[in-house]
Amino acid sequence: MSATMVGAVLGLGGNLGDRRGNIAAAIDALAAEPGITVAAVSALYETPPWGKTDQPAFLNAAVLVETDLAPRALLEAVLGVEQALGRLRLERWGPRLIDIDILLYGDRVIEEAGLTVPHPFLHQRAFALAPLVDVAPDAEIAGRPARDWLAESDAAGMIRAEQPGWHQPG
Repeated sequence: MSATMVGAVLGLGGNLGDRRGNIAAAIDALAAEPGITVAAVSALYETPPWGKTDQPAFLNAAVLVETDLAPRALLEAVLGVEQALGRLRLERWGPRLIDIDILLYGDRVIEEAGLTVPHPFLHQRAFALAPLVDVAPDAEIAGRPARDWLAESDAAGMIRAEQPGWHQPG
């Protein structure tokens, strides 16, 4: 990675339509964005809904990307991919075709209007931590290894649906 490139981890998930296909399409769209290179794709995890529990199960994954985009520009690219894939934001934690979150942006802590990194609640969510650890095993969140947060999180009902490498962007 060059000096101007930053490693960022993006979390992807969805529970409507062709969940696997939507996540694969999102990975391909991210890889096609200028300034973003997909470096690694996590396993695919099926997980029960979190927050609002009266909805279908989710599939979740993470990608490690190398980017020269600033955090806000990366967010705009992510939101553009979501919109292109039909994302509608109807209710918080509600059902969705695709959701893409910036989980980590290097080791930076960012607190701006509409952008908080590390992602809020990340340290509590096994469905985000497990794929994150797949692509960034040495990542830290709030000064602790992500692996430790994962070991303490509630992974009840979460299963590995596909192994890492299930999808190669392109």
